Amino acid sequence: MPQIRSIRAIPTVSGFFFDDQRAIKAGAERDGFDYRGDPVTPGFDAVREAGEALTVELELADGTVATGDCAAVQYSGAGGRDPLFRAAEYRPVVEEVVGPELVGRDADAFADNAAVVESMTPAAIESLSPAPGPHGSGGVPDADGERSEKLHTAVRYGVSQALCDAAAKARGTTRTDVLADALGTEPATEPVPVFGQSGDDRRTNAEKMLVKGVPVLPHGLFNSVEKVGAEGEKLREYLAWLADRTTELGSDSYAPRFHVDVYGVLGDVFGPPYDRAEVVDYFASLAEAAAPYPLQIEGPMDEGHRREQVRAMAELRDGLADAGVGVDIVADEWCNTFDDVRAFVDAGAADLVQIKTPDLGGIQRSAEAVRYCEGTDTRAYLGGTCNETDVSARACAHVALATDAAQVLAKPGMGFDEGYMIVENEMRRTLARRDADGQRAAAADD
Repeated sequence: MPQIRSIRAIPTVSGFFFDDQRAIKAGAERDGFDYRGDPVTPGFDAVREAGEALTVELELADGTVATGDCAAVQYSGAGGRDPLFRAAEYRPVVEEVVGPELVGRDADAFADNAAVVESMTPAAIESLSPAPGPHGSGGVPDADGERSEKLHTAVRYGVSQALCDAAAKARGTTRTDVLADALGTEPATEPVPVFGQSGDDRRTNAEKMLVKGVPVLPHGLFNSVEKVGAEGEKLREYLAWLADRTTELGSDSYAPRFHVDVYGVLGDVFGPPYDRAEVVDYFASLAEAAAPYPLQIEGPMDEGHRREQVRAMAELRDGLADAGVGVDIVADEWCNTFDDVRAFVDAGAADLVQIKTPDLGGIQRSAEAVRYCEGTDTRAYLGGTCNETDVSARACAHVALATDAAQVLAKPGMGFDEGYMIVENEMRRTLARRDADGQRAAAADD
């Protein structure tokens, strides 16, 4: 098997933008596509900044090149996430710190190689000259708000993608097979349902999704009280419109699931306790508006800390269950790391947990988080962010197939069509190849 011969990192662009969520929720004024006002979250120079990525290329001894992209979420630095990711700052981390630990290792040993990167600490970065800038070396806050000693999640994310690609190339197989072998899973035999995200153009893009028959839609980007409505009325009106358009545009056999992200805004509208009649009745009205289509509400509140968020989500879920309101709630805020996913699942605090792939570090950690949901009443939504790249989106398609997740996000970007094409086609091509490989293996045995 070939060995890893060299590593290089190239600053590139991501599929969307970095946005200061706290500034936006505090009322930053829109200025066309941009925002006016001062940033609030540390590391931001403006409320909206162009997204960045860092492409990692591993060259193998036989000349083959494997690729992964370091990328971070749109709302970096919020909800317990790692600080803003600057590609130029982390290029030397990849080339001068991570690289020497990987060069000379067997390319096919994905699990071992990924574990090496996952175990690395920011301490080694201190010897770099210059060291990473004011945005920090990385490490996500633990349950008590202290930063764990790990490399920035974006670095672990991108390097692990390249390692998985290297193993697949070395073995002559798919990345789905590499991940399934590492996890001991039986991959999906059909594409995992794709969840489309509309961005602010939530009506036109939703109609595109309906025409294309997307299984889960439309995300909606309801990230302010202005968009949701002072009493939540605009969200309800939108769902009623969406249900009508689904019936009008969809085929007789089309049975999508509605999934809208409210970025904690319903917590601002109603406030705790979340199992009281006013809140439960409101969710019942959303279900009625969406009928006959099932409804999922992501991030209903943001309580500012994982412990309080788990409690509030569980309270709402119990209230809905007691009242027989059939709306599923999805964990997002404060559900970033593997430990966070475990906390929400163990507490029964969500019907789905979003596994926000860039926030978990290595892609193998996202796969492990999906598996943690097995045997529970919580489903795994393999998510991520519009601010990723085509490379990272394709890598996540393999994670979804290897683990047979409940749904997977169409990404990157907010235009819908491109992200849907990238993720859906990667799964279809992979399944076709695995089927062909299986037929060849069966013929050889005969």
